[in-house]
Amino acid sequence: MHQRIRDPIHDLIEFNTDLEIERKAWEIIQTEPFQRLRRVKQLGFSDFVFPGACHSRFAHSVGVFNTARQLAEIVEAKLQQEERAQRDICLAAALVHDVGHGAFSHSFETVAKRLKLPIWKHEDWSDRLIREGEIAEILNHNFSGFANNVADTVKGVGDRSV
Repeated sequence: MHQRIRDPIHDLIEFNTDLEIERKAWEIIQTEPFQRLRRVKQLGFSDFVFPGACHSRFAHSVGVFNTARQLAEIVEAKLQQEERAQRDICLAAALVHDVGHGAFSHSFETVAKRLKLPIWKHEDWSDRLIREGEIAEILNHNFSGFANNVADTVKGVGDRSV
């Protein structure tokens, strides 16, 4: 069975829910923490100057998953069995890497730091949302500890997120 999202950048993104990682991805997309990303702007105030710059963190995250999956398909033939398991962790991490973002999070984090306000960085919120709750339940469904592996992968690249 296939589920689809039509994306303005990637066109049609299909999820083959017969494949475990794509079924998990589709289930994660349906969760409240992930759906919240529909209301979080990817590009801040850019759409005031460039009206077409209205990408959401939701669309960005689904697009990153799609791009990571395309890359994985290219290198699939060269992967060893252990690396295939790592591929699924990376695909899940690509999908949920920004799940902790709030409105204007990079800008707000910078301002909060200047004002010496206590604030959690979005990477910390992402880490918590991946390890606990709905997303963790989906990730850990068939493999205990999978959510922690995904969170660790996200944390390893968190400081370079856009």
